[in-house]
Amino acid sequence: MTLSAIYVGSVVHTRLRPVRHRLRRRMVSLLLDLDEIPALAARLRWFSAERFNLFGFSTRDHLAGDATPLRAQLEAAGARAGIDLAGGRILLLAMPRVLGFAFNPLSLFWCHDATGRLRAMLYEVHNTFGQRHSYLIPVAEGPGPLRQACEKRFHVSPFMDMGLEYRFRLVGPDTRLSVAIEARDAAGPVLTACLAQRRRELTDRALLGLFARHPLLAAQVLGAIHWEAAKLWRKGLRIRRCPPPPAEPISIVAQGDLA
Repeated sequence: MTLSAIYVGSVVHTRLRPVRHRLRRRMVSLLLDLDEIPALAARLRWFSAERFNLFGFSTRDHLAGDATPLRAQLEAAGARAGIDLAGGRILLLAMPRVLGFAFNPLSLFWCHDATGRLRAMLYEVHNTFGQRHSYLIPVAEGPGPLRQACEKRFHVSPFMDMGLEYRFRLVGPDTRLSVAIEARDAAGPVLTACLAQRRRELTDRALLGLFARHPLLAAQVLGAIHWEAAKLWRKGLRIRRCPPPPAEPISIVAQGDLA
C-alpha cells in the first residue's frame, strides 16, 4: 500500500514576546515515500519528478541542493550519527513544486531502518535569504507523541535572535498529522507554531482540485511571510543581522527524545 498522500490543513504561528502577534494560513503538503516517487510520477498525470508539471518534486529543493539522491544523503547523515538507515523507509513532508516553483519554510523527513523502526527525524529549514539548514535528531523508542529538542543554529526570522532552543512535538503521519514547534529562551517560550493536517488520497482528481484552489501556492506562502514581517515592523520589532549559515548543511544533534 502506498504511504504517499496529500495533507491539507492549516498552520498557526503565535509570537509571545516582545510583542504578541498571531497568524493563521492554509497549508497544503505532500507526504512522499522517497522510494515511491518514480512510480507516482509514472502513475499521475499532474505530478512529475525532476521536470515541469502542475505539481512536481525536485531533489535540488532539499538538503545539499544538488542532484545527489536524497536517500544517499540521508543514509550518509545517519551514518555520521551512528544510525543505519540503509534500506529503511524515508518519508518526506513538504509543499510540492507548483508550476515549477517551491518554497518550504520547513520540511520533515521520517527516517526508518530496515526493520521499520523510526530511528531519526530530520528537520530542514529554509529562510527567505536563500539559505537552508537541517537538524538530524535520533529517535528513542517510546509511546505517545514524539518529543524532541535542539539548539537553534540557523537564522530564520529576521526578527528573532539566535540564542534559542527548539522543542518539537509530532503526532502521525496517519489519517491526521500534527507538528508543534516552540522556540524558547531562558525566560520561556518566545514563539509557537502548530501545523494540523488531514490525509487525502494522492490522485489526479485531488491534485486538480488543489491547483484550482492554490495555483500560486509557493508565492502565496512567500507573500504571507513578507506581509506578516511588515506587520511586525509596524509593531516596533527591528531586523537582526543575518549571520552566515553553519558550515555543515546538516547538524547532527546528540540528544534524542524529550521525556
